[in-house]
Amino acid sequence: MAWVLVVVAGLFETVFAVSLKLSDGFRHVGWSVAFVAAAAVSFSLLNAGLRTLPVGSAYAVWVGIGAVGTAVVGMVWFGEPAGAARLLSIVLVVAGVVGLQLTSR
Repeated sequence: MAWVLVVVAGLFETVFAVSLKLSDGFRHVGWSVAFVAAAAVSFSLLNAGLRTLPVGSAYAVWVGIGAVGTAVVGMVWFGEPAGAARLLSIVLVVAGVVGLQLTSR
């Protein structure tokens, strides 16, 4: 269950990163509120997961999910480059996250 909390926290990390971009320096109130709310949910879920998981593995999984999610959103919705090297790098991050999750039990 703790890993589920960390995974969902990572998804909310993606939401807060994208909301931060869309807030345009906190000039757009709605996106600024979305950023604060998503960050609060993400940190709360990460905190709950850390009660039973090793901090190094849980934090790395949280960051990895947030980084991959944000990169994918950037490529799909913001037209950021999606070259082979970038996609391979994302696959490597995912492999690292899975490896950390499997070896921390």
